[in-house]
Amino acid sequence: MGQPLELTASDGHAFGAYRADPAGAPKGAIVVIQEIFGVNQHIRALTDGFAADGYVAIAPALYDRAEKGVELGYDEEGRQAGMATREKVEWDDVVKDIIAAREAVADVGKVGIVGYCYGGTVTWLGACKGGFDAAVGYYGGGIHTLLDLDAGCPVQLHFGEKDQGIPLENVDKIRGAKSDVDIYVYDGAGHGFVCDERASYSEEATNQARTRTLDFFAANL
Repeated sequence: MGQPLELTASDGHAFGAYRADPAGAPKGAIVVIQEIFGVNQHIRALTDGFAADGYVAIAPALYDRAEKGVELGYDEEGRQAGMATREKVEWDDVVKDIIAAREAVADVGKVGIVGYCYGGTVTWLGACKGGFDAAVGYYGGGIHTLLDLDAGCPVQLHFGEKDQGIPLENVDKIRGAKSDVDIYVYDGAGHGFVCDERASYSEEATNQARTRTLDFFAANL
């Protein structure tokens, strides 16, 4: 459904993206943020899914700052490579790139941001610094370290109860500091529960979270 394209950030950095457009008039636009595994098949499928739901959807390749065209699998080798690449990309540069992605689709109306894993934390940065109209983050492990920032748009967050990388005490920290953020925790779900290529995939949690996500975007975009 989608197609690759190239974007340019405010500092002149050129990077890749994947864009999918709806069949009819768009309801708005959504910037889809990758996991640590790059803009891979899973992220492209999610992007296509938002387009099928009526949104212009675009997934920027944030790892292009370090290495072009990163697409990793969900084995241990892929996880280690993704974590190593993540450390090579500065948050300030990530913000530049997601702003460029937002600007690339802003002609259709309001723009939301949604992100998964690493992208969940990036989504929080987008809500605080990116000029988005709504933000939805899935299992963002770094959000609790960025609570000195304030969101400039409505925010919804999703976490798995059994996420070994995000203790519930960290989720509680977010709740305590940001009472205006909608937070959902899914019983029995682990990290990456939306991805059907992971052992932690939960169809029930995915469907619940997706319904909430689409309702949230419908109300705010």
